[in-house]
Amino acid sequence: MTLTATETPVTDLTVTPEPRLDAFAQLQLAEPLARAVAEMGYESMTPIQAQAIPVVLQGRDVMGAAQTGTGKTAAFSLPLLQRMLKHENSSTSPARHPVRALVLLPTRELADQVAQQVKLYAKYTNLRSAVVFGGIDMKPQTLELKKGVEVLVATPGRLLDHIEAKNAVLNQVEYVVLDEADRMLDIGFLPDLQRILSYLPKQRTTLLFSATFSSEIKRLASSYLQDPVTIEVARSNATASTVEQHFYSVPEDDKRRALHQILKSRGMKQAFVFVNSKLGCARLARSLEREGLKTTALHGDKSQDERLKALESFKGGEVDLLVCTDVAARGLDIKDVPAVFNFDVPFNAEDYVHRIGRTGRAGASGLAVSFVSAKDARLVADIEKLIKTKIELEAVEFDEDQPDIHKQGRINDGRRMYSPEREETVRRERASPRDYARPTQAARDPFFDKPYEASVAATDDVKPTWEPTVRAGGRSLSANIKSKRKVAALFTASST
Repeated sequence: MTLTATETPVTDLTVTPEPRLDAFAQLQLAEPLARAVAEMGYESMTPIQAQAIPVVLQGRDVMGAAQTGTGKTAAFSLPLLQRMLKHENSSTSPARHPVRALVLLPTRELADQVAQQVKLYAKYTNLRSAVVFGGIDMKPQTLELKKGVEVLVATPGRLLDHIEAKNAVLNQVEYVVLDEADRMLDIGFLPDLQRILSYLPKQRTTLLFSATFSSEIKRLASSYLQDPVTIEVARSNATASTVEQHFYSVPEDDKRRALHQILKSRGMKQAFVFVNSKLGCARLARSLEREGLKTTALHGDKSQDERLKALESFKGGEVDLLVCTDVAARGLDIKDVPAVFNFDVPFNAEDYVHRIGRTGRAGASGLAVSFVSAKDARLVADIEKLIKTKIELEAVEFDEDQPDIHKQGRINDGRRMYSPEREETVRRERASPRDYARPTQAARDPFFDKPYEASVAATDDVKPTWEPTVRAGGRSLSANIKSKRKVAALFTASST
């Protein structure tokens, strides 16, 4: 049949667009990896995963930036495991399991978290993984390394310890990942990173992931990455759109009361509370615990065992508030945390981005609250400049029935526990007409108000009492000088 122009069927000319890679099922991962991903409930990929995984599967270097909490761990772990399956074997010989992928991270908690994720992804493969970090004994880590591992997750300092002890050999590394690279530079790990990278083969795939792109990060990438593909799924230093941000103008003494008020008004069960110092972290945790909130502290002075226990209790819902320093600001993935409180405004504006990234993760909604006192004006201006958003300070409306918790320290009557009734009693006593603070003045002696009067007329006949007396022999001695006693001589001088 011949078709005229008017008879051309439109459906025959329609071009079907190629499907966009936004689901893990479209990646065509190996069956062991696909099964593990399905068990973990992964279906749709995040933007960083959708863009980074295909590039890494091609063996290209990557410089990736994404908002924290968007799934960077899966973005580099899954393609690396896929490419390493060609080395998979069931041999028990350590020589058959050399380190082929090295993942470097800035903190112990983040290293442990990434290692757990890698184990879950590789659970149906024969690829071995291990994690080494400081704060714990090296012996168990050494035994695990001696058995042979393909994927080694580490913090820079402890890895150098194992390299010097010849526990870790890195001459067969094919892939290296620098995760949270900006944080490693902030901590001062650049010399350690340079030493570690000098042990690696020059022909390798290098992946650099960071939540922010600074000039230092770009210099690091230009030194160690070869023709990298830059993947930036969000504006640099941007905060997640799923996080509701509030800045409250609160005096320093009112911050704990404001924290109670917002937790109560929002009906929140759990939250991160960030402070700037380890001492302030410990003190705030103790204060909130005394005020009836289940609280634990996480800071750098705690042992690794204590830090891991604090995280586990918070993840398990045993603790309401995790009071922490910036040691917990990077990469920790704790699901369904509804809020982050900046009890102290961070000194570094970039840390604000990382702190509030602990909530609103993987598309969920979250709340970020910052308490701003008078001394924080410059820090808030730095944050405003970084996130390119005008910050409006709000006021906290306190309930009338809420006690003035912050004033406990002002009235100390010697009792350990706080009592609103006792505080009111002391306050009434201080407001009474009697002034207990003013000391009683002694009666003034009128003698000191009189002008000077000489008691004896100054005449030549009257000599002052301090003048020396003249003895009969004509020799004058002071009355205060005692005369010498005469002592019999034992010998006499010879006349010759």
